[in-house]
Amino acid sequence: MKKSEIRFSIALDDQKVPEAISWSATDAGPDIHFAKAINIAIWDRDQDGTMKIDLWTKDMPVDAMKYFVVDNIGAMAETIMTATNDVVMATKMRDLCRALTDHIDEENKKQK
Repeated sequence: MKKSEIRFSIALDDQKVPEAISWSATDAGPDIHFAKAINIAIWDRDQDGTMKIDLWTKDMPVDAMKYFVVDNIGAMAETIMTATNDVVMATKMRDLCRALTDHIDEENKKQK
């Protein structure tokens, strides 16, 4: 059986706020990659529920964080479609993504 590992490293400031996030994976080559935010969801088979880790660096822009969340919802729509073929659920999630993107775009226009 082939095994693959993903490793995250989080640099924290004195108040334990993330300053830098880096990751590496055995299937992504030897390079270390950097991120401003991570969102990890794990279905715990013993608890029969979701465990989550959400981290972002203090230099992650607010509008980028909003787009990051929308992108995650869009990715989950693709996951639900692939895993369950539930067209209704995937479509509702995609519709939500469009509505949230419109909301963020409008907010950005007002700020300029």
